[in-house]
Amino acid sequence: MTLSGPTSRSFVSQRLRLHYADWGNAAAPPLILVHGGRDHGRSWDWVAEQLRGDWHIIAPDLRGHGDSQWAADGNYPITSFVYDLAQLVHQLDVGPVTIVAHSLGGNVATRFAGLFPDQVKKLVCIEGLGPSPKQMAERAAVPHAERWRNWIAAKRAAAGRLPKRYPTFDDVLGRMMAENAYLTADQARHLTLHGVNRNEDGSWSWKFDNHLNVWPFDDIPQAEIEALWQAIRCEVLLLYGADSWASNPALDGRDRNFQRGRVVEFENAGHWLHHDQFERFMAELRAFL
Repeated sequence: MTLSGPTSRSFVSQRLRLHYADWGNAAAPPLILVHGGRDHGRSWDWVAEQLRGDWHIIAPDLRGHGDSQWAADGNYPITSFVYDLAQLVHQLDVGPVTIVAHSLGGNVATRFAGLFPDQVKKLVCIEGLGPSPKQMAERAAVPHAERWRNWIAAKRAAAGRLPKRYPTFDDVLGRMMAENAYLTADQARHLTLHGVNRNEDGSWSWKFDNHLNVWPFDDIPQAEIEALWQAIRCEVLLLYGADSWASNPALDGRDRNFQRGRVVEFENAGHWLHHDQFERFMAELRAFL
């Protein structure tokens, strides 16, 4: 028997209608898969297909991504993403949950787990701790007013930038493949297919909001972020690609903030290690879960 794909569902958070893919098996333990920036929930399909027999898998599209609505004002503070995840767990009444999260999704999930430690059973965070200590120090050296002015200029530029239109699907597929050389042709096609909309004139555009490229210029102090990490009570698996731009927390010291954390590095993998080394990733994930 061929299993069907997920059901498209939605919930409301801060007046936005946000989409999520529900893979069924509602009687099983809940597993939430949270994608990264400029990505979408269907990027987890390969993981969901292998785990759907044992888990109730829910893969949301973050606000401004996939089939979720864009923020009307074009602002995407981390607080709103965390609120959305809290609302998803609350409205579906599925807590406590297990979470697997990538990049921006990991940044969101670690904060949620620190705020509500009783709501998270286990957490897998794939390169989701944000900038390295070195990068944070460099940013802190820039005067606050200057960062603010730079943000205003970037937002103004984003407001005047229309979504890019690609003449053919092959053009947008080529952009996807150029972004990550580790992807197979089938992976790239699947990720692209669920990551674009076709315009009325026949061209193609990415689903994500261009304003997501302008990250808010301010956040809570790093010490407060680390306090949230320290408040997480569940086991945390921190995964990093050896060829990624992201800084490994086992080397930069951030792993000390996790009471029950373990870091695993993947060779021959970049920022999307769960695509780049899928079989090894699934072996690590199954063992952890």
